[in-house]
Formats: sequence, C-alpha cells, structure tokens
Amino acid sequence: MRIFLTGATGFIGSHIVPELLSAGHQVLGLTRSDAGAQALVKAGAEPYHGTIDEPESLRAGAEQADAIIHTAFDHNFTNFVANCEKDQRVIRLLGNALAGSDRPLVITSGTGMGAAAGQLATEDVFNAHNPNPRVASELAGAEMSAAGVKVVVMRLPQVHDAHRQGLISPLIDIARQKGISAYVGDGLNRWAAAHVSDVARLYLLAVEKGLAGERFHAVAEEGVSARDIATAIGSGLGVPVTSLPQEKAAEHFGWLGMFVGLNMPASSEWTRQRLDWRPEGAGLIADLREMDYESGVH
Repeated sequence: MRIFLTGATGFIGSHIVPELLSAGHQVLGLTRSDAGAQALVKAGAEPYHGTIDEPESLRAGAEQADAIIHTAFDHNFTNFVANCEKDQRVIRLLGNALAGSDRPLVITSGTGMGAAAGQLATEDVFNAHNPNPRVASELAGAEMSAAGVKVVVMRLPQVHDAHRQGLISPLIDIARQKGISAYVGDGLNRWAAAHVSDVARLYLLAVEKGLAGERFHAVAEEGVSARDIATAIGSGLGVPVTSLPQEKAAEHFGWLGMFVGLNMPASSEWTRQRLDWRPEGAGLIADLREMDYESGVH
C-alpha cells in the first residue's frame, strides 16, 4: 500500500516509517521542513510538505494514499484544548478525503478514552462525554465512521525509549528544575506504558489488519506506579524523591498538575489476541534507568 503518514518525522512516526517500509509498503511522509524531508528521503520514504496547522494542505496527500496513519499532534499542552480541537479538524479532513472508499484511516487517541470510572481501560469502552479534551479525536473518528469511512483507533499510553517517555519527559525537566522528584499522595496511581518499537509495530498491524470501528491499545505494561516513576527519575538525577498533597500539584507541576495524580492503567488483552501482538521492548523503568540524565536531552 501507499500509506500517507502524518507525524512521520516525530518520535513515534519516525519508528513507524521503517516498519512500513520493511513490510513492503510505500510511505508518503508528512513534513513541514526541508530537514524533515531530507530525513524521510534518507529513510526511504517520500516527503510530503504540509502542516496540521493548515488541514487543507493535507488533502492531496490523503487523496493519493491507499491508507492513512495519523500520528501528528501538537504537544504544546499549555494549549491542549485548542490542539485537540485542531486534531478533530484534521481527522475530519483526512476522513472526507477517503469517503466512498474502503481505504483505512488509523487515528491516534489515548488509553484514557477507554476508562470507565475507577476501572482498567479496555478497548471496548468509549465515553463520548469523557472530560479529557482528547475525546475530540475519537468523536471526529466516530463522525467519520458514521459517514462510511474505515476508521481504526490506536490508543496510546506513555510511549518510551531511553530518550523520551511521553508525559514523563516533562516530569524529568520539572524534577531537574525544582531539585526534587515528586509524586502526588501515596504515588500508587498507575500509568500504562509501551516501548516505541512495539507501538510502531502495532500501527503496522492495525493498518494492515484493522477493521472499521476497531480500537487498539498499544499497552505493554498495564500500569507503572507514579512513585516508582518518581524514584527512577530521582535516582537518575540524583535528587530527593518526595510526596506532595494534591492541592500542591498545580503549583509544583504547572500544566502537568492535571495529569500527575490520575490513575491511568490500561489493558491490551483484546488487542494482543486480535492482532497477535507481543510487546518485546524494554519496560518503562528500565528505560528510565538507561537514560542519559546529564545531557538534559530526551
């Protein structure tokens, strides 16, 4: 297939590219820079210039593709609501470009969208009234599904290697700046996680084998406790590890305060069975232990 990949030069997208190519697919990779285009050419992909800030710029790439994998997202969380609304507009544009065909559109969401109150997140759950603004992505996907587009949803946990770890990367920056590695309360709230190589392989399986309306969880570890994460960060940075009360979270963590105390475990049991996916990458704590904390780059 000729696959249009948004976010092709990003953390996850740059790992998806070789997975797709090694499986015999052609990759048309979205980039907004000449440097990104050069990186894509070097990887064996064809660059496509455009930006999610201007959704219409993506239309031609979408229309010439046999399938679309959409991973691009604006990760400036100080504008999280607006960025989720932007993603909604992009998904509508991509979906409309595929309307009337059986070409798949794999969109990206978060495992939190599969969580009922106090429960382990599962693939069969979707709360359209979820207070997390990222619900906009799946609402747009549902809208496109209702219009006959073959939408498949990939839900992500904290995706990591020894350089980046999703929301944990800014936690490391905060711990470095403040001189302490903190967690909220007893720190027993858990975050699901998966190594980026396993996540990339799952995107390949989803675009090849996913059926309309299916949701997959890219989860290798159902939940790693906030206290264990903070302890690993503290050890890496050589700073004390401490608990903070919930009322101090916003002051200490800034925009991350809305996330740090959340309990976000997730299952991938159905995903593993459905796509025969077997995660093999290192665990989150192992990658945190392997990080180069002195460089300050992750």
